[in-house]
Amino acid sequence: MRSPRKLLTGVVAGVVLIAALGWAVSTRLRSPADEAARRAAPRPSLVTAAVERRKLVSTVVVSGTLEYGSPLPISLAGVVGGTSEQQRVTRAPRKGRLTEGAVLMEVNGRPVFALRGSVPMHRTMAPGTKGDDIEQLQRALRRLGHRVPVSGVFDRATIAAVTRLYEKKGYEAQQPTLTDRQTYDTLRKAVQTAQETLATEKKTLDQGRDVLPLKVRLTNARAELRTAQTALEEAETRELTPEDDARLAAADAAERAAEEKLLEAEQALDAATTRPTAAPEATPSASTTPAPVPTPQQSTDTSLLEMRVANARADLAAARETRERALDEARDGRTTRLRELRKAVRVAREAVVTAEQALRQARQLSPTRLKVANAGKDLAAARAMLAEYARSYGVTVPPGEVVFLPKLPARVRKTAVKAGQTVQDEVATVTGSTFMVTGSVETAEAELLREGMRATIELDTGRTYPATLTAFGEKARLPGKVAPPAGSQPIVVTPGTSKGLRSLAGAAVTARVTVGATDDPVLVVPVAAVVTSADGKARVRVEYAADRTKDVEVRTGLTADGNVEVTGGLKEGDRVVVGVA
Repeated sequence: MRSPRKLLTGVVAGVVLIAALGWAVSTRLRSPADEAARRAAPRPSLVTAAVERRKLVSTVVVSGTLEYGSPLPISLAGVVGGTSEQQRVTRAPRKGRLTEGAVLMEVNGRPVFALRGSVPMHRTMAPGTKGDDIEQLQRALRRLGHRVPVSGVFDRATIAAVTRLYEKKGYEAQQPTLTDRQTYDTLRKAVQTAQETLATEKKTLDQGRDVLPLKVRLTNARAELRTAQTALEEAETRELTPEDDARLAAADAAERAAEEKLLEAEQALDAATTRPTAAPEATPSASTTPAPVPTPQQSTDTSLLEMRVANARADLAAARETRERALDEARDGRTTRLRELRKAVRVAREAVVTAEQALRQARQLSPTRLKVANAGKDLAAARAMLAEYARSYGVTVPPGEVVFLPKLPARVRKTAVKAGQTVQDEVATVTGSTFMVTGSVETAEAELLREGMRATIELDTGRTYPATLTAFGEKARLPGKVAPPAGSQPIVVTPGTSKGLRSLAGAAVTARVTVGATDDPVLVVPVAAVVTSADGKARVRVEYAADRTKDVEVRTGLTADGNVEVTGGLKEGDRVVVGVA
C-alpha cells in the first residue's frame, strides 16, 4: 500500500499540473473584442521638424569633365611660300603650350607663325595693302617688341618688323619670286624705253623750228610767276609792314605820354580843390563839446590847373586820333599792296599761258608732233603699270604663314597632320591655356543661372576649387562637342586657378554653381511644412502641445536642399508639422 505521504504528494502535483495547463490555455484564448482591438490601426500621430536657424545656399549641381577650354580647329588660309607648289609638311605641330610669335609648324621648310587676333588670315599681305588684318598684324608685332606704327597699312616699317620676326626664328621673310623679279625688270625697262623714245621725238620736234627763244620766254615767265606768288603769300601772312609797325609804335608812345600828362594835371587839380583850411587853436573850456571838424574849402586860384587838365585831355584825344589814323592807313596800305600783288600774279600767270601757247604753236609740225604725243602717252602708261606693280612688290606674308588665334598662350591638344603629309584642311586643334568644366543642366535650372556666378569644383577626393560660371546655353556650345540631351542646356564653369589641376585633365568632376545664398543665418523649415492657403498666403502648422497645432502665417524666401527661408511668427526650436504618421 502507498503511504499517506506519497499519496498527498501525487495529489498536489496533479493539482499544480492542471493549474499550469489552465493558465497556458487561457493565455492563447482571446475574446472577439480583444481580437478586434488588437487588429485595429493605431491612432495617427504628427510628424514634425524643428525650426532651425542657419545659412541657406542654393546650388545647381553639374556633373562634367575637366579639360582645357575653348577647343578650336586650325586650318591654313592659303599657300605657304610664294608659289602654289604642293604643300608638304616638313615639321608637324607639336602638342603642348603655344605662345604668341611661336612657329606652329613648317610647310616646305617655311614657318607658320601663331599670332593673336580675331580677324582670320585670308590674303597675301603685300606692300601697300590696307585693312583690319594689317592693323592686327601690327599690334601683334608691337606685343612682340617690334617698333611699328599701328596704321593699318603694310608699309616699310611693318615690312622691316616682319623681316626681323622671321630672322629671329631663323627664317627669311618671303622675297619676290623669280617671276616677280622678271616682271618688275621688264616693266622698268619699258619705262626707260618710253623715256628714250619721247626724248628722241622731242629733239626731232625742237630741231624742226627755232623754239629756243620761246623756251627761254616760258622759263622766265614761270620764274616771274613763282616770284609773284611768293611775294603774295608773304604779304598775306604779314598784317603790317616794318614802316607801319614804326608809325604805330610812335603813336602808342605819344598816346601813353598824353595819358601821363592828363593824369598829372588831374591829380594837381584834385589836390588844389581838396586842400583843408587851418583850424583855430582850441581854448581851455569846461565844456566837453568837441571842436567842429574842419571842412575842405575850394582854392580861389584853380583856373590855371583846370586849363592844364583841358589841354592834357585835348592832347590825349589828338594822340588817339593820330594812332587810329595810322592804323587805318596801315590797313589801307595792306589792302592796296595785296591788290597789286594779286594783279601781278594774274599778269604773270597770263604770261606763262601765253608763252606756253606760243611754244605749243611753234611745235605744231603734224607728223613729229603726233609722234611726241604718242610717245608721251606710252611713257605715262608704262609708268602707271610700273607704279601699280611696285605697290605690291617686295617682302610679303603669304596667307598660309600666319594663323591668328583669339587667345594666346594656347595649347595644341591634337595634331591632324604628320611630317611628309600634304596639307589639306585641318592641321591641328588648339585649346585655351586655362581649364574649364563642361556639362549640362536641365532647362528649368538653366533659367536660374547668370554668367559670373560663383561655383565650386569638387574632385572625387573631396578637394574643392573655387570657380566661376562663364557660359551657358548657346554661348557654351563648343565646336566638336556632342549636343546635350533634349530638355537640357550646355554649361561651362572655369576654375579660378590651374594649380593642382594639370594632371587631372579629362577627369570627371562635380561643379556646384551658387544661384542664391543668405548673408546671415535665417530661420528655415522643410519645404513640406509650408502650405499655401486659398487666400494665397503661406502658412505652417505649429505643434504647441501633444497632437495640438495652430496655423501660423509666414513669408517664404530662398529655397535650398529641401528647406525654405521663413519669416513671421516663428522662433528657433518650434516644431512644425511636415506630415502625419
